[in-house]
Parts: sequence; C-alpha cells; structure tokens
Amino acid sequence: MEPLPNTMDSSRAHLAADLLARANQHFRSGRLDEAHAGYLQLVEIAPDNHSAYNNLGRVRQEQGDPEGAVTCYREAMRIDPGLRVARRNLTTCLVELGRSDECIDLWRAEDAFDADDLAWLDRQSWLALLAHALSAAGEYARVHAAVRLGSAWYPPLSPPPPATAHPETRLTIPKLRHDIEQFRYLQRRSLLGEEFTDVIAVYEETISHLESAGVHGPTPLDATTERVIGHVYGRIVHVRNTPRVPRALSDSWNPTEVESQYLDQPPGVVVIDDFLSPEALESLRLFCLESTVWTGNRYAHGRLGAFFRDGFTCPLLLQIAEELRDSLPRVIGKRHPLRQLWAFKNENDFPADSNTHADFAAVNLNFWITPTDANLDPETGGLVVYGVDAPLHWDFATYNSRREVIEPYLRQQKATSFKIPYRQNRAILFNSDLFHGTDGLHFRSGYENRRVNITMLYGERAQDDHHRGLAHASHPGTSTAWRSRAFTHRRTSRL
Repeated sequence: MEPLPNTMDSSRAHLAADLLARANQHFRSGRLDEAHAGYLQLVEIAPDNHSAYNNLGRVRQEQGDPEGAVTCYREAMRIDPGLRVARRNLTTCLVELGRSDECIDLWRAEDAFDADDLAWLDRQSWLALLAHALSAAGEYARVHAAVRLGSAWYPPLSPPPPATAHPETRLTIPKLRHDIEQFRYLQRRSLLGEEFTDVIAVYEETISHLESAGVHGPTPLDATTERVIGHVYGRIVHVRNTPRVPRALSDSWNPTEVESQYLDQPPGVVVIDDFLSPEALESLRLFCLESTVWTGNRYAHGRLGAFFRDGFTCPLLLQIAEELRDSLPRVIGKRHPLRQLWAFKNENDFPADSNTHADFAAVNLNFWITPTDANLDPETGGLVVYGVDAPLHWDFATYNSRREVIEPYLRQQKATSFKIPYRQNRAILFNSDLFHGTDGLHFRSGYENRRVNITMLYGERAQDDHHRGLAHASHPGTSTAWRSRAFTHRRTSRL
C-alpha cells in the first residue's frame, strides 16, 4: 500500500498515520471491510492526499468493485498526475472492465511513461498468459503496442506521440518496399487517406538513397530521414478490428485423433488441413493484410515479423489459441499456457535451409493463411522438420540461431528431414524441440501473395514430458505418422 506523506499539522498527521497503519494491517490480513472503513476515514481527514485515494481503490478492487476502484484511482491521479502506482492500478481495473482504450489515453499522456512502465505493461501481459487469461493478455499487449509504437493515426482518440521514430527502429529496404505495398493496398480500400501518397513518395526516395549508398542491411535513421518519415516508419497507423467468430477452428478435423497421433507416434508432428473455419480464415487474413504491425525487420531475406507485444493481437487470434488449448487437453490443456504469438511475412522468394532452429516452447502450432494459388511450386513453400530435438542443455541462442552449431549437430545425428508442402489453412502441430525451418519459397509477386505464417507457442520445453530422447529415435522420413487423416485423404484424392 502507498504511504501517507506528512503534509498536515502534527495532530492530524498523527491521527492519519494511525489510521493508515491500522487500515494497512487490515488489508494485509484480508479484513477488507475494516480496511475500507479505515481508508474512508483517512480520505475525510486528508481529502487532497493521493495515497489515501489510491489505497482505498486497492481495497475496492479486491472487494470486486472495479468501477469504485476506478473512481478512486482517477481521483488519486487528479491530485498527482504523475502517480505511477495509481496509473498501474487504474490500468488493471480498466482492462478487467474491458475499457482498454481508456488505458491507451491514460498512458499516452505527456511524460506518462518510461521504460520501466513499458516493462510493467509487458509483464502484465506475460502474467495473464501464464494464468490462461488470454483476453486480458491481449488487452495489455494492445496497450503496450499503442503506447510504444502508436502514431497520429492509431489509436485515433489519443494524443499523437512525438513525430520521431521509435529509438530501436532501423531502416531496411525490404520493410520500406513492404510498407509501400501495404499503404497502397490500404488506400485502395479507403482505409488510409491521400496524405499517404506523399509518405509513399518519400519512402521511394529513401529506397533510392539507400541503394545509391550501397546500404543492404539494417541502418539507423539519419536526421533527414527521421524528419520526413519518423512519424510513420516503424509505427502503427492502422489495425483492423477483428472480433471473435462463432467458431474459429474447423469441424473437419478430429482433435482426439490429432492428440493420439502427436502423443503415440514419435517424433510428435501432425499436419491438420482445413484448420480454421472459413469465416475465421478470411477474417484473420484481412487482419494480417490490413494491420500495420509488421515492425520486426532484423531478419535475412526480407522477412518481416509481427509480434504479440508489438500489436499482433486481436480477439480472433486469442480465440484460436483458446479453442486449440481446450480441444487438445492432453497435448496442451492447462499444463502448457500460451507463451508467445507471432507471425512472419516473406518476400516472394526465400532460399531453402536458411533458418533452421528450435523454439523454447513445449508445443508449436504453425499455420498458413495466404491462398494456395500464390505458391508457384506446390511441392515446396512449407516447413522442413527434422526428427532430432535440440539438447536440453543448449541455451536459447544456440538452438534458436547458431547455424554453425546446429548444422554439424544434425549431421552428427544423421538427421533426416522431411518437407510439409505449403497449403492455405494448413496447420502443423509439432514438438517445439524439433529442429525445423521454412522451406524454399517461390510465390507470385504482389502484396496479397506474400506468404504469411502464424505461430503459437505453448509451455516450456523443460516441462515437456513427451518425445524425450528423439535424437536417437527413428527418423520421421521413414514414417507417415506426421500426416493427419485429412492430409492423407487429400493427397490420395489428387493422385
């Protein structure tokens, strides 16, 4: 609880301090009614004291009265607009009430936050994921993204941020090209205004400048570039409203069969066709096309990432994660909470064997949403999986990115890889310990043809009790265990 500063005469201060001590003791002991009465007395004695209102808000929040708590926290912040603890407490109440838009306005006020505050928002999202409170996690992530990466266009009701790029932003030609395509797409759909025609022109000039200077990798924004595009580059300017649907997962696949294949037949890889319902697939595809959340540009070959904490979140995505958890209680269930959610968008070509890695999770769900006819080679464009798992003693950086260690290890284990070809609405459920990577891509040109894959990671690899010791197991290339019944049926029907 917040302490009470000594701003009164000695007799009143002594009484207030005594009331505060007793009310705090009641609160810590769980005697909420007594604590509430004590803080009310304290407010009467010290009506202009922010701590009294903040502590009263805490009690009302614990009593299940979030509206009453909101009133108290707002009063505390009226008295002291910079009161960090009241802002955080108010945020938790507003998220609980489904009023996270008010959180964004609250946090984007001038000088309202710093790096510690952003870390707090990020941690609240992480804690909510661990508690399986997916909707709350999504709201915290959305607030975090809007505060950190918002713009004059998003969210529209908040005061705009400074007209500068985020400090971590780096220029890359692939991102500039992608954003030009996306801005034009959004203009065609009347989702962005004519002012973005000038933005596009400046982006094109920036590309020419970088190409003339021989810049090929990420580079900081210079003062001139910062001045002309810092207000929009690497920031969120539009997010599609993408609510839940009646049913996100398709009824065409059998969760019980999928669980049996995953658990009973090493190495733990199952392909699921027709993964999402038609309504969910179309809505999610539009979310990925329209939302300007593709801010991760540190990857080779022009790949762009979109991450949960940076705006890649919507009610539909979390509905998919929730339904998958509930549909697969033996594989995921309550044991393995959703730990991360992201997507990657590729340029139209991508070399094979470029990003072999393993992930930190216990279970990995990867699915594809770009139309199948965008893929010019129907036997490639998907995922390559090895029947070898990352050693548990390897650290994250080693099994996730150090190819000079991973590739010799795979040769030593005589690992056999197998390819799962690309198809729209195909999902791969697999043991996240397995080394895997994107297969070579050759997709049609055009913004809407860029390959988009979405990944959901559940649990921690150290807590996964399935498929241990795979490095010495038979290789999946000699088995059809990874094929779901739907996949096998589709393959047969095309022969």
